[in-house]
Amino acid sequence: MADFRIDQADGLRRLFGQRQLQVVTFTAGSEGLGRSLAVANIAAVLARLGKEVLVLDENAGNDNVAACFGLAGRFDLFHVLNGERYLGDVLIEPMAGLHILPAATAIKRLGALSGSQQQAFTGAMQQLSKPLDIILVDASTRHPVGFSPLGLASHETVVMLSACSTSITEAYLLIKKVSQSFARRHFRILISKARNLAEAPAIFENIAALTRQRGIARLEFAGTIPFDESLQQAAALCRPLLSVAPDSPAARAFRELAADLPHWRQGENDTGNAQLFFQHLLHLSQRITPTAIQAG
Repeated sequence: MADFRIDQADGLRRLFGQRQLQVVTFTAGSEGLGRSLAVANIAAVLARLGKEVLVLDENAGNDNVAACFGLAGRFDLFHVLNGERYLGDVLIEPMAGLHILPAATAIKRLGALSGSQQQAFTGAMQQLSKPLDIILVDASTRHPVGFSPLGLASHETVVMLSACSTSITEAYLLIKKVSQSFARRHFRILISKARNLAEAPAIFENIAALTRQRGIARLEFAGTIPFDESLQQAAALCRPLLSVAPDSPAARAFRELAADLPHWRQGENDTGNAQLFFQHLLHLSQRITPTAIQAG
């Protein structure tokens, strides 16, 4: 019955020309897993598939999503909130259908925005020329309260980890912390830098069984990004992998992830539009405290 209602809702949206926004956050228990590279390449594939994609980039510096395309942002979403810039001045558009929004400063200050800044924040997406299909979030692991509110407001949270025991432990602790603090009970696991694709399902089953046995969360397997020298070569050239080595193992993995991602749906919740998502994000950010996220 649930599948029928979802299919029926999809048919009505197509009939009336409405789009269902999907928001997916990519996070990790630690850095160095290639998270930004993965987000950049998945976004590029989705854009090539005809989706309107916005990447909310919570990372400043030279290793963010924009840098994966050889670009650098001069401004942050916070400049829009202050009335200093229009959204178009801040957006970075490396290819048709793909928009990158640097937001490191804005997200850190969400809980302390003035009334006018809150209004500007929730209305910012109205400046987009086309409605969005998908928002991908490259969440910082260094948020002041321990976990980005973007991950809580998103419809899906993807936790990246590698085969390294330390990475697995850090991912488990992150899932446990967010689950206990905010009752988030569902996560997807993406295993990166896998040298042996056969070991990835075993790694997933182990962490999924542990979280299930302890009543922490339900995990689903998002996929595997194999260790691939072509990915590093593409990163050095600041180009998407699909344009450098389209037949490489990692490129095939990104295509599979991008093909599956639009079908990730939880229940029957209407995801609304970008403006509603920003309103929800603002609401959550004002209720997150450092003591709450560090509990458990």
